[in-house]
Amino acid sequence: MVEAINSYEEFQELINGDEPVIIDFYADWCGPCKMISPIFQKLSEQFTAVKFRKVNIDQQERVSEELQIRSIPAFIVFQKGNKVNEVVGANPAKLEAAVSALVAA
Repeated sequence: MVEAINSYEEFQELINGDEPVIIDFYADWCGPCKMISPIFQKLSEQFTAVKFRKVNIDQQERVSEELQIRSIPAFIVFQKGNKVNEVVGANPAKLEAAVSALVAA
């Protein structure tokens, strides 16, 4: 299940936890973001060992600025506080590969 991150503090707690997490950075006005959203949701149901979250860049500017999000959709993978992978753009194959690599690690 994909849940929204609603604060910078929640973001920090999540990425520094023990479970791996992949975060979808999006905006409501972004067409490609809307296109890949159902795929991200499907992956969240398939890979239950990973936390799937989303950040609206217009609502959580501090998080977006800290990670220097310049293009969306952007999917960033964190493990124990470290950024371990990133996929920029609505590319289902690359997104699935990033999630699969995280689970295999």
